[in-house]
Amino acid sequence: METTNTKRLEWLDAMRGFTMILVVAYHVAQSGFAESEKISASLPFLVLFRMPLFFFVSGFLAYKPTWIWTPQSFASLTWKKIKVQILPTLVFLCIFIVLRVKDPFAEGFMNAMRTPTKDGYWFTWVLLQMFLIYYVVAAFFQSLGKKAEHIAICALWVISLAAYVTLYLPKTLGNWWKTDWMMYSSFYETLKFMHFFLMGNLVHRHWNAVQRLFDAKGFFVITVTLAFLCCADIFKWHFIKSEWTNLPKTMAMYTLMFVVIMSFRHYQSYFTRQNRLGKGLQYIGTRTLDVYLLHFILLPYLPEVGKWLNDHHPNFVLDIVLSVGTGLIIIAFCLLISNVLRISPFLKEYLFGRKEKKSQETGESQSQQCHL
Repeated sequence: METTNTKRLEWLDAMRGFTMILVVAYHVAQSGFAESEKISASLPFLVLFRMPLFFFVSGFLAYKPTWIWTPQSFASLTWKKIKVQILPTLVFLCIFIVLRVKDPFAEGFMNAMRTPTKDGYWFTWVLLQMFLIYYVVAAFFQSLGKKAEHIAICALWVISLAAYVTLYLPKTLGNWWKTDWMMYSSFYETLKFMHFFLMGNLVHRHWNAVQRLFDAKGFFVITVTLAFLCCADIFKWHFIKSEWTNLPKTMAMYTLMFVVIMSFRHYQSYFTRQNRLGKGLQYIGTRTLDVYLLHFILLPYLPEVGKWLNDHHPNFVLDIVLSVGTGLIIIAFCLLISNVLRISPFLKEYLFGRKEKKSQETGESQSQQCHL
């Protein structure tokens, strides 16, 4: 195991920026262009790896090799996450309801809370649940030793993967997750993605070994081939049916995720701050919370575009170009609004989780950064 060095964190931040672009592009296509996910050339593909990547990176960064769990550090970190994940989300959800929802505010708010996706503002709440589950397990088992902690995280990954599988066994288990508690808490989404968070955590714990695997002869080819075969079955062949239907989808999510990770790692020299592309992606990557919270409010409504794309299916390249191009414009406006709001230290801290901290030596203001 090793700590991620500065260079590696650069490509990781760039990859997070890339993922944020995909998230906004997906919402542009889905909500802005009103594309049908069953017909769209891009939506079904993007959905396979955009959120898994986000949760993977969050889990990767959650592991800190030198971190020592104490009651004080546990309480401090937990409170910090609650403050950053919950308050900004509630504020921007309310703003979204006021500006974009036709129903009266109280009705719109309750309608959002009844759904697991919360009008799109589910991610921060679900990520908080993942952090809290991880903190409790890591803190408890670290007191029994590093080996016990590692075994516990491995076991938790297996359990979370098993829980994820139960969501797709309606004939055997029924739709057990369709309860008011699962909807209000969004725990359904937590069960869908927790295993990606833990996979990122485990990869960081074994980063040296994982890098050797990435560099092994033929591993990339095998991963790409598996990703292609799984996607072919999902979108074309449909060979695997019944209760095994979700297997190729899950394998595609993992293989595509690792293809993206290996690609960014391999071309990491392009994603440094000295490179224009890397600098731009890193900037977005370090402002993911800002972009996530603001972009729903700025989404256009152009169903005519989606209708044209659906009527002229498939147009994968054109679909991606329109969605990503519009998404980049929205991200630019998000960053502009974010920079204006950040003029106020109060708004900077309580809306975007950035705290101004004065250096004891110089007395100068320094930004204490919180990532999504």
